[in-house]
Amino acid sequence: MAKKSFVALSLCAAVALTACATGTKINSDGTVDELKWKSPTGVTFNKDKGTFPDLQSLSQIRTGMTKDQLYYLIGRPQYNDGWRPREWNYVFHFHTPGQGTDDVTTCQYKVVFDKDMFARTFHWNPVDPIDAACPPQAPVEQTQQSRRYTLDADALFAFDQHSTDQMLPEGRAQLDNLASHLIKFDDLRSVRITGHTDRLGGVAYNQTLSERRAETVRQYLIQRGVPARVIFAQGMGKSQQIKACEGKMPRKELIACLQPNRRVEVEVDGSGKLD
Repeated sequence: MAKKSFVALSLCAAVALTACATGTKINSDGTVDELKWKSPTGVTFNKDKGTFPDLQSLSQIRTGMTKDQLYYLIGRPQYNDGWRPREWNYVFHFHTPGQGTDDVTTCQYKVVFDKDMFARTFHWNPVDPIDAACPPQAPVEQTQQSRRYTLDADALFAFDQHSTDQMLPEGRAQLDNLASHLIKFDDLRSVRITGHTDRLGGVAYNQTLSERRAETVRQYLIQRGVPARVIFAQGMGKSQQIKACEGKMPRKELIACLQPNRRVEVEVDGSGKLD
């Protein structure tokens, strides 16, 4: 009788904990087919307010990290996601003069883990404004510190392509402009190029596509005179989505909605100016 009571209590506890999760179906490799989000005002910790993350720590998050490593960078998950959850949910605020409520942009952030509890995919959901870029991009006019320049992959390459001969005229013009500024830097310490895709398609395919696009951009900048020794390329596949596009919609509309996720980010560390 005591054993039955213990089992019953365990089952009740499991049901209660499951009810705390968002209901997002997570695949064994840490990918999701459809994202679900909790209420942005339902934060369990931080008195329902969320936090202002350290941007430098946030930029260090990478696929394959453990929960302890993530905890060190961005703190505990802010919702009660249950026992050994495979998703961590946050509400983050960012100071954005001229944008958001009281010059603050609010976004939800979700980390999804694979079956072995390694972080695999990362997702953003804009809250205020509802069409905000998450995380907000730093102004590119900064001159004495690291800054990030975001390129639209749809403007860089033909659909589903990655090579230099498949680069579009608009993409060439953007890279020519970027290279012309980089070669004038007084002190160019590093240029880190990161390719990203949207969530459509398989993990391996998107990883390869993002890597090839980043490497193509790297080679293009080298050909335009940027020193090869300071340029590094990497691909993040579909692991860092910045726009969710929830709900069912025709594929053409979904592809258009997911456009912000298809991007190439160029992080520059040095003394100079990007216009």
